[in-house]
Amino acid sequence: YQRRVHGGLYELFKDTYMNLAGEHNACNYTGPIWLAASASAEFFADMALCPMEMVKVKVQTSPKGTFPTDFSPALAQMSANRATTGFPFGSVVPLWSRQIPYTMAKFFFFERVVQLFYSHVFTQPKNSYSKGTQLGITFASGYIAGVICAIVSHPADTLVSLKGKPANVGKSYGEIASKFGYGNLFTKGLGTRILMIGTLTGLQWWIYDSFKTAFGMGTTGGKMICHCSKCEH
Repeated sequence: YQRRVHGGLYELFKDTYMNLAGEHNACNYTGPIWLAASASAEFFADMALCPMEMVKVKVQTSPKGTFPTDFSPALAQMSANRATTGFPFGSVVPLWSRQIPYTMAKFFFFERVVQLFYSHVFTQPKNSYSKGTQLGITFASGYIAGVICAIVSHPADTLVSLKGKPANVGKSYGEIASKFGYGNLFTKGLGTRILMIGTLTGLQWWIYDSFKTAFGMGTTGGKMICHCSKCEH
């Protein structure tokens, strides 16, 4: 659900910011526009995700038998105890801290890595490569973007999980981070997260481009080509 909201908002904000920037600036500052659009979209999409995320984390981190595992009872208990759980938006700030950098990295670095592949490695015209090769480039670019996403979002993701544990009820995020150790926030479990997020992100882009290819739209990205009337390239 959150991903559908984010996808639609991303396209909306990207189009809005490109129109506000004007043709020339939109041509020369595509990177900042991607970053701004993805950050804006994630900001609002996370508000839709936050209540469900809080329920999920509470179910996952509560000792067996101390909290409902079915969705409806868990949601009801979180709502009834909102004074202590902070439901429904008590985790929105760390969620923003985790998801906004993640999404910005995901879109920006995927687009950039695809451009680098086609500019410096696969330098022939894009259409000269088979669909299998193009989809391989898509997966590799998505995997690299996923590794970066995992690194930038890991500390906040760890903090959100720690917040849901019963031992940390009532504690501020600063207190939890200090006790857990700031170094651990950045490194503990990072290897597993890199492997998981890298693979998942690569597959997400591969599925997306496979769908586009099946409908004759081609894969995402290519060499940097500016269509601005003021540019000569």
